[in-house]
Amino acid sequence: TILVSFLSPLSAPFMMTLSNSSWSPLHPSFFLIGIPGLEESQHWIALPLCALYLFALVGNVTILFTIWTDPCLHQPMYIFLAMLSGIDLVLASSTAPKMLAVLLVDAHEIGYTLCLIQMFFIHAFSSMESGVLVAMALDRYVAICHPLHHSTILHPGVIGRIGMAVLLRGLVLLVPFPILLGRLTFCGATVIGHAYCEHMAVVKLACSETTVNRAYGLAVALLVVGLDVLAIGISYALILQAVVKLPGVEARLKAFSTCGSHICVILAFYVPGMFSFLTHRFGHHVPHHVHVLLATLYLLVPPALNPFVYGVKTAQIRQRVLRVFYIKE
Repeated sequence: TILVSFLSPLSAPFMMTLSNSSWSPLHPSFFLIGIPGLEESQHWIALPLCALYLFALVGNVTILFTIWTDPCLHQPMYIFLAMLSGIDLVLASSTAPKMLAVLLVDAHEIGYTLCLIQMFFIHAFSSMESGVLVAMALDRYVAICHPLHHSTILHPGVIGRIGMAVLLRGLVLLVPFPILLGRLTFCGATVIGHAYCEHMAVVKLACSETTVNRAYGLAVALLVVGLDVLAIGISYALILQAVVKLPGVEARLKAFSTCGSHICVILAFYVPGMFSFLTHRFGHHVPHHVHVLLATLYLLVPPALNPFVYGVKTAQIRQRVLRVFYIKE
């Protein structure tokens, strides 16, 4: 209930779209298997997944609280980190509760509308996270290549516009997903061989023509991931070019260390995501339970890992967090 009320302003365009589309209450419910082939042991698999979710909740709430309460951290790098933490909270919370219910208490059924809402939030906020990672790469580029103009280039107005662009891109590009799915017919089995409502997993159940759904899903994935990875690659190529020109090994190492956390987060987000995307379309020989496990970890590991990476590798965050807990003691 808290999550729904928190997200209601973001989900308004999506819910309006549902009400205006050819929506029918007669659509069937779906049955989420969980982890196909590992049904007997998925109760045990749920325990580390539950731990990851708790780490994600505690870690990201701590990051948000620390940045919110400390004016010294109201700088572009930390504001983008706060955006990332907020997105990670939504991304993990839109998936983990139902997934854990499936794995732990065999609550396999999910309503048609709830399935599409979950799918929308998963893909929309994944797109937003990718956009924030691009913004963080831009911040690192400006900080290293144009340090004297960092505050004038990335002033609060620019940061606000970047955040709004990331939000709108995620909403606008992903709203057609449930619209297109709402026009499909599900006349056969409604069993989803997955632990959550993933777009392609739902599309594969339809007995009507799905060419448009598949083409649009592929186009969005290539547009978002392709352009974002290209932008990040260009930023780091320019950063590398600038760092190589710095005098002294110590100055170069210091410049590289400021990018270390961001690079770890990028790898944790894009590598399993690309594997899941390619497996759905081309990895017919990959065991299905391996695919589902990696797709599940893709939505839980980055939200759980990001606060730890930034907390350990960023001295300012680490010191503020320790100070908060010290004061409470």
